[in-house]
Amino acid sequence: MSIFALVSALVALLFAGYLALQIKKVEKGSQKMEEISKAIREGAMAYLKRQYKAIAVFSVILFVVLWIATNFQTAIGFLFGALLSALAGFIGMSISVRSNVKTAQAATRGLSKALSVAFKGGAVTGMAVVGTSLLGVTIFYLIFKDPILLIGFGFGASLVSLFARVGGGIYTKAADVGADLVGKVEAGIPEDDPRNPAVIADNVGDNVGDCAGMAADLFETYAVTLIAAMLLGVTVSNGVIFPLALGGVAIIASILGTFFVKLTDENIMKALYKGTIASAVLSALGFLVVVRILKVDLNLYFAALVGLAVTIIITVITEYYTGKNGPVKAIAKASETGAGTNIITGLAVGLQSTWPIVLTIVVGILAAFSLGGVYGIAIAACAMLSMAGIVVAIDSYGPITDNAGGIAEMSGLPEETRKITDALDAVGNTTKAVTKGYAIGSAALAALALFAAYSDEIINAVKKFNLNFDTVLPVDNVYVLVGLLIGGVLPFAFSSMAMQAVGKAAFKIVDNVRKQFREKKIMEGVDKPDYGQCVDIVTKAAQKEMIVPALLAVLSPILVGFILGPKALGGMLIGLIITGLLLAIQMTTGGAAWDNAKKYIEDGNLGGKGSNAHKAAVVGDTVGDPFKDTAGPALNSLIKVINTIAVIIAVLVAQYHIFG
Repeated sequence: MSIFALVSALVALLFAGYLALQIKKVEKGSQKMEEISKAIREGAMAYLKRQYKAIAVFSVILFVVLWIATNFQTAIGFLFGALLSALAGFIGMSISVRSNVKTAQAATRGLSKALSVAFKGGAVTGMAVVGTSLLGVTIFYLIFKDPILLIGFGFGASLVSLFARVGGGIYTKAADVGADLVGKVEAGIPEDDPRNPAVIADNVGDNVGDCAGMAADLFETYAVTLIAAMLLGVTVSNGVIFPLALGGVAIIASILGTFFVKLTDENIMKALYKGTIASAVLSALGFLVVVRILKVDLNLYFAALVGLAVTIIITVITEYYTGKNGPVKAIAKASETGAGTNIITGLAVGLQSTWPIVLTIVVGILAAFSLGGVYGIAIAACAMLSMAGIVVAIDSYGPITDNAGGIAEMSGLPEETRKITDALDAVGNTTKAVTKGYAIGSAALAALALFAAYSDEIINAVKKFNLNFDTVLPVDNVYVLVGLLIGGVLPFAFSSMAMQAVGKAAFKIVDNVRKQFREKKIMEGVDKPDYGQCVDIVTKAAQKEMIVPALLAVLSPILVGFILGPKALGGMLIGLIITGLLLAIQMTTGGAAWDNAKKYIEDGNLGGKGSNAHKAAVVGDTVGDPFKDTAGPALNSLIKVINTIAVIIAVLVAQYHIFG
């Protein structure tokens, strides 16, 4: 079945190539549209080039450290994981910044055509993510035959994910906040008005944050979950290759699911969800075949179904809290009395959204554990991540349609076309929120599996070296308690750094945009804005500001492990998972709700654009932007980077504290 997984991964990459060729055949539109798209493309690639240079420096240093501290296999796996994760992000963003203009042009021919182009563009990213991830994990397993040597691959993927999420999040929200505060609030011009000097940087940010960032995030989660399940499956019959087989089946199901995404009425979300549901049903049927072939316990099949059910339930919950027919209306209504009440209501909605999602995860954990123990939880997580292909496709659709709307407005396309791109973009905002909820939920299960792997590594070290060490983590142990507190505070410290980074970068953008408005006759149409200045400013700021959060993630488990010991490190992992999960849900859901409240008013409700309610909603959206697109999503990567490093250093930490 490992060969089947390998073939499925290659099929995913071939299908991604086929879709890319289909998109290439679509018309680009007018010269003006192509010029705007080219500016976005060049800005996105310039950012990615700088980011990958920074990652390369870190990777080389860590490669040497891993080789010295562990072994060559782990070190080379680290490089391979980082390389494939970066490749997945590059593929996704490359097609995204080329699909935007073609989606705008397709919108001139109707909603169905535009949806088809945008979704195919997103599907390229989705298939590239699952294809490269499953391919890398499978190849490494076939070469080394030992799951523990795969942990380096997971660490490489985690590191790229952390950089992509933090750097991309800082970029996209600094540009967005800067463009909104000066353009919308001060100058009173539309979001994608070509007179706004930050408009290109804003459109670039959609791609580096929600396309390249999400691709790296789910590449890493997919790989790390597979590896954790394989580590825990060593003592289970066919338990190591079972997760690979599930991944292979789900890829085929996701490819088939893309053909179900067709518009039969005006309901865009319904069309997208048809593909998700079809993929889930086909995966469930395929999983049963795998169980029969590998002759694993039937309970593990039901554990996989639990994972699929958790995915669907989290999707429904997130859509309720971020769609325009739920609490979003309450936030919009609160905007009528000012920005203060908008922010209070938005915070309340974000906080409220945590309990139903956590309750769903808790029930899922208990059900999966009752069916297959800790390995059952890992299999449920694998089943959740098996949907990554179609989920990332729906997520990456978002920045494509967002850019398409910007291109349509900046190039002066007819109002009818703009209405189509607006409709696509509105749905895209919700799908991005849903995907973040999915990523957070799957990350929680993946982190639990990694924590179990860490515990197993400590136990194995005690047995192998005959160490005199108690492997239990009692809650009344002072080192466990200290570890819990340190792990619990890390997400807050990390989020603070990310939010402050957005504020610093946004200030520079605001200052530059104001300066250009002041020194040039842009509003009168005499002078043209210098888009390149804003792109360059926010690119440099994002690269600089992402360094310290990355160091926090890499160094904290090492320092806690070697200074305070294995029990403190174990406690830290638990505290990190709990507070990281809650904070991530609150931030991403609340931020998306603020955004859609603004869009609800812009649709003509409660006074529409320019009203006092709209101005208040813009302020709320500005607060929510770094919540949902910077700090919140990056917490996924923080949790998995720290857990992965803990597994790598577990034996070294145990030996150090016994032998000194």
